[in-house]
Amino acid sequence: MTVLRCISPIDGSVYAERPVATAEEAGAAVTRSRAAQRDWAARPLVKRVELVQAGVAALGAMGDETVTELAHMMGRPVRYGGEFGGVEERANYMAGIAEDALAPIVAETGEAFDRRIERVSHGVVFVIAPWNYPYLTAINTVAPALIAGNAVVLKHATQTLLAGERMVRAFVSAGVPEEVFQTLFLDHATTEKLIETKTFDFINFTGSVGAGRRIERAAAGTFTPLGLELGGKDPGYVMDDADLGAAAATLIDGAMFNSGQCCCGIERIYVAAPLFDAFLERAIAEVNGLSLGNPLDPDTTLGPMANARIAEVVRSQTEAAILSGATAHIPRAPADDGGCYLSPQILTAVDHSMPVMRDETFGPVVGIMAVQDDAEAIRLMNDSAYGLTASLWTSDADRAARIGAEIATGTVFMNRCDYLDPALCWTGCKETGRGGSLSVIGYHNLTRPKSYHLKKAL
Repeated sequence: MTVLRCISPIDGSVYAERPVATAEEAGAAVTRSRAAQRDWAARPLVKRVELVQAGVAALGAMGDETVTELAHMMGRPVRYGGEFGGVEERANYMAGIAEDALAPIVAETGEAFDRRIERVSHGVVFVIAPWNYPYLTAINTVAPALIAGNAVVLKHATQTLLAGERMVRAFVSAGVPEEVFQTLFLDHATTEKLIETKTFDFINFTGSVGAGRRIERAAAGTFTPLGLELGGKDPGYVMDDADLGAAAATLIDGAMFNSGQCCCGIERIYVAAPLFDAFLERAIAEVNGLSLGNPLDPDTTLGPMANARIAEVVRSQTEAAILSGATAHIPRAPADDGGCYLSPQILTAVDHSMPVMRDETFGPVVGIMAVQDDAEAIRLMNDSAYGLTASLWTSDADRAARIGAEIATGTVFMNRCDYLDPALCWTGCKETGRGGSLSVIGYHNLTRPKSYHLKKAL
């Protein structure tokens, strides 16, 4: 029997383990979901909304227990609390727009014809969630999928093995039928087999580009619709009219929070040349104010990386950049053990020949470059295989909009970063993936259009 094990980054101990479901067990679970989904979709929308919101509230009521569990599983410091604020914001927003978002589009209603387009649930939605924000990323799909009348099967990352189990337990305790929302513990081979055999009606995946490619290959020929949020290398651009203090504090927080393990974390910063030295000084001060240590300690502001393998990628990129001429500005932290506990770093004298400015880092390291004008900044921001977000810092909204129009990215921020607005579609381009979650468009992706052309008897 194969067992999945969550290895805590705190001390390398086995924090949790669960047996892997066989393909037959998983198939049987999905069959139960499919049978239950029909009755769930038949419930009035208002009832589905109430139950989903009750499930979110039940998850939030688990409070400190969830926070400590996350620290053990993936290393986020307990001082920052859990993810419930964002979970509640996103789920409640999607609940609030559900009636309008799922309403029929009426082309004609009269004595001769009724013509309309309705939104119909896909059936069984498969959510493959990542470990970096296990509840926030999952809720983006789970809440609107259930509200739209789908059943949901959730597979969580091994690093956050207990998150899916806890989420399902909360929703079921609030009254969502247990067959309608299930979690499965699966290995990669079984997951791919289920996808290949068209077990699901929609698949949403958040994770690496490589894993996204495997999912696309597994789904090839099944015509199963996919939502894929993959890698990122998100830039910040500090213009000559920016609020320097706000830019440095916010961009460095965007680069370092959660030990840099954020889908839309800031991984490269471009600064107007006249502001470069002043920005760098403030950025260094921000990073030097962080405290790397045990995430269970309330004084810790920077926890360990989720696992040593990811930390090694970050170290490798940093060391390669330094060997190629980059300057490192942050001394090694006492808690840096060469494993999961990794010192934060700011690099200058970097360029796009270096992997640290080109490949996804997903750690507490950021490269900073001076630029001469907007054209150079745009060229460098676009010089990436990814396109999730870009953060523009200026006092001129028209300038930000003009520059934003030239950047290949899913979201353009002005004077902020690292945030998901549930009223806007969360989406990307290039190797960041395809599809979109949240907003009205999120509902459109979690349903299919069905047209009615009804000619009345004359």
